[in-house]
Amino acid sequence: MSSATEMRRLLPAATCVTMLAALWLVFMVVPTEREMGIVQRIFYFHVASAWMAFIGFFLVAGASAVYLWNGSAGADRIAAASAEVGVLFCSLVLVTGPIWARPVWGVWWTWDPRLTMTVILWAIYASYLMLRAFGGEDDAVRRYAAVLGIVGVLDVPIIMVSVRLLRGMHPAVIARNEGGSGLVDPSMRWALAVSGLAFVLLGAWLIALRARTARLADELAMLREETG
Repeated sequence: MSSATEMRRLLPAATCVTMLAALWLVFMVVPTEREMGIVQRIFYFHVASAWMAFIGFFLVAGASAVYLWNGSAGADRIAAASAEVGVLFCSLVLVTGPIWARPVWGVWWTWDPRLTMTVILWAIYASYLMLRAFGGEDDAVRRYAAVLGIVGVLDVPIIMVSVRLLRGMHPAVIARNEGGSGLVDPSMRWALAVSGLAFVLLGAWLIALRARTARLADELAMLREETG
């Protein structure tokens, strides 16, 4: 049995176990945050979704660079699959953020620098998916999409440093601007770590499934061409 097949078999079980562990930690173990209250618990899913979105977009950039270098169809499939999963998790970030913000800030949305950059990031990779979906199967379209996938990832480090460099309302929870961490209880840090791992495993599983589906679709198209 190949390592890829073994990974496909292990990923669902590992994802299920870590996700259940994350839910148990978030809702049964971690204390309620003193200032924000019960709504702060969405933080563990909000941040984990952001991490997976960033990983997905970095995978798009890396696989796109490989595709531009050697024309690997496998790398192109991984780039497309990672973009789909990255946009999915970025959408979760944009949904969970306002749910967290409404009780804390008193508004559903504010054009805070980090929020604005996240919307731009989502729009870049949504455009990537639209280009691939409506541009046809031409190799030039794949190359244009690859360039967009590489350029778009430059927005990720801007988002990561925007809380410190740009004044805004978005809280710096993990590492506060004045020093220290907002996760004062060790169980909070454990919950965030396990939630992050659970979302990364879920994202990896989805990417593997989507890339395999694309490969099977390509093989089916080739068989149809060969059989006339």
